[in-house]
Amino acid sequence: MVLLEALKSRAFYVGALGSRANQEKRRERLRLFDLGDEDIARLRGPVGLPIASRTPAEIAVAVAAELVWVRNTLGDREPSGAPLPAALAPAR
Repeated sequence: MVLLEALKSRAFYVGALGSRANQEKRRERLRLFDLGDEDIARLRGPVGLPIASRTPAEIAVAVAAELVWVRNTLGDREPSGAPLPAALAPAR
């Protein structure tokens, strides 16, 4: 499983496409492989900044923007999978 190996690595970003419901199911499956909560928390998903993207091109832009945001906000810290700032969080 690629996500399992990626979450064990020092990758600064690990994300997966899919709905919030699918993301939760994915996290439950990862727990079956004895992956710790800290590692699972690094998984970002649904990937991409919340720009209401629908087309493949828009999704790609949203993912690229999130990668830039994560890279630019890490500084010298370890990746934490921190939530997006309130200004960028999706509306509920």
